[in-house]
Amino acid sequence: MPPRLFVDLALAADAVLALPERAARHAQVLRLQPGDALTLFDGQGGEWSAQVAAMQRRSVQVQVIEHSARECELPIAVTLALAMPTNDRMDALVEKATELGAAAIVPLITERSVLRLAGERAERRQAHWQAIAVAACEQCGRNRVPGIHAVQTLTAWLAGLPRAMTGSTRLLLGWQGASPWPQAVARVGAGSVLSLLSGPEGGLSDAEQDLARLCGFAVASLGPRVLRADTAPLAALAALASRLA
Repeated sequence: MPPRLFVDLALAADAVLALPERAARHAQVLRLQPGDALTLFDGQGGEWSAQVAAMQRRSVQVQVIEHSARECELPIAVTLALAMPTNDRMDALVEKATELGAAAIVPLITERSVLRLAGERAERRQAHWQAIAVAACEQCGRNRVPGIHAVQTLTAWLAGLPRAMTGSTRLLLGWQGASPWPQAVARVGAGSVLSLLSGPEGGLSDAEQDLARLCGFAVASLGPRVLRADTAPLAALAALASRLA
């Protein structure tokens, strides 16, 4: 299978273009040579067959050949909003959530959060996590890169949510007053929009849970075991992907 590279450029058949710095570096690390095949995607849908036209010390030229409409997205759009675990766990969570099909990831600060980012540090981490999502798409075959939202408080995120619309579902992973997972997602089908909220170690505070409920979130349980903050959202995504496959 040809290497897959994300390029933040408009692609067109028969175009010859220079790969952006990150993609060019990747091609060089792979030691691609003129004539070698590769696959490009720009996040706008589908993918493009291409081949290396020229390898230079600081640039890589490629020729775009043709477009394929191939997609492997989930049939529902899942926004995963979660209280950030510590950095290394968050890195892995972004990678795996991308592989499992999340359409967007919202890093949150809650009352019990350990990781609290703000200002330039938060912006750097957002960019870092976006790069992880890109790399995960290149590896897993997705052609649409999930957007990593800016770090924000749970209160601010909830306040900015639009009014719930027909076909949308909002679920909070928890225990108190929770419905079993199969029952909670019974009406989630192809074309649905799902917002999935997951708290930190120890869960959301009572006040935060009450606020989420006021914003239309129903509580769903994944079972009797206590899952870590970086395990629960991935288990939910995996259950959704398996159910809708």
